[in-house]
This record gives sequence, structure tokens and C-alpha cells, in this order.
Amino acid sequence: MSLVPEFAVYLFDVDGTLVDSAADICGAILEVVKARPLARRVDELFLRRYIGHHLLTTFGDLYPGAHNWEIDQMVAEYRRIYPLRNHASTKLYPGVAEALAALSGRKSTATTKSSATTRTVLEKFGIAQHFDHVQGTDGFPAKPAPDVILKALDGLGASPSGCLLVGDAAPDMEAGRRAGVKICAVRYGYGDPEEMAKWEPDYWIDDLRDLIGSEPAATPTLSHPLHRER
Repeated sequence: MSLVPEFAVYLFDVDGTLVDSAADICGAILEVVKARPLARRVDELFLRRYIGHHLLTTFGDLYPGAHNWEIDQMVAEYRRIYPLRNHASTKLYPGVAEALAALSGRKSTATTKSSATTRTVLEKFGIAQHFDHVQGTDGFPAKPAPDVILKALDGLGASPSGCLLVGDAAPDMEAGRRAGVKICAVRYGYGDPEEMAKWEPDYWIDDLRDLIGSEPAATPTLSHPLHRER
């Protein structure tokens, strides 16, 4: 197998790729829903599958009979609650800082978080200096739409050619394909490897440091806890 080659531009998803933020994200969602009866028991393991999807999708699936205004209200409550947690239960994945420092290409984020929240996270965990640009989802369609990737490329003055998107979920992979960039799937995040595999990622990695000298696997390892949940 060939090594993951060097790229001129790297775009990174944030949650499940750079930081393990499930406890804070899912905790904020659980605070929103605790006053609203649900048809089934919902816990952090169940909610992890929604990380990387837009909050409209998350709350829409949890409350399929809710009106749009009710979903909008829940999204607004989440956006109030989440920052108050101050990312206290979030942590960098092993090797992230090392990999970002070693990669020579220009770097941006391409995340469902807002740009402002993304900057806060990068600064809090000491990796902001490794990024040439910060791009979140600010008033345009979230992944799997390609908009955030195209906005990030525009912010860098770059084209899809020579760009690698790194993410942990199927919406990342679909967005990357639609944007015309190469895609790299990480196995250690929150996404379902089987769903990611449908988009035929160009590379698979188990650690972000694999980008600086590891052989990508030909097929995904299907031992993710979500398979047991489903």
C-alpha cells in the first residue's frame, strides 16, 4: 500500500476528529430534552451518532412530530447551553497537536460548529496557531452539503485539487466528494464506518499522526460501538 501523500491543503472536521467533545455536546442536548417527553430513552451513546449533523436534524429526529418553531426553539436553547459548559469535558485526541505541527500544508477547519465557536475551541486546546484559516458553518447549509468546504477553500484562496478533507462521519465524506476534494476517514470518532465506507474514502486512519507517515487501510474496521447500539 502507498503512504498517505502530502497535500497542499488540509481541511479538518472538529468534533470527533480533532477533539473528543461528545460529553459536552451530548450533555447540552440532554439538558434541552430533559423537560420534553421522548418516545424512547436517549443517552450519550445514542446521541453520538448525531455529532457532525446539523442540530435541526438531531432535534427533528428526536421529535418527529414537532413544529418547525419548536425545533428552532430547541436549537436556540442548545446554543445557549453549550457554551456555558466551557468545553470542560472536551479533550484533544492523542497526536492531534503533533500531527498539525508536522503537516506542511495550509490548514483550515470545515465544521458544523460556527466559526466563532471553532476559534474558541482551537484556542482553548492550544492548536489555533497551526491553522491558516478557521471556517465553520455560518448561515449556509451544513454538511453533507459542500458549502463549508468550499468556503474554507475560498478563505485559503485554494482549489479542490490538492486538498484533503479529514473527518469522522458520513456527512464529512459526502461533503468532500461533492466538493471535489480527496477524503480521509478517521476510525476513532463518532461516525459509523459502514456509512463512511459508502463514499469510498481515499484514505482511512486510526490516529491523526497517520497523515505524516502511515499506510492507509484498504477497508474499514467495523468494531465501532454504534454497530452494537443499532
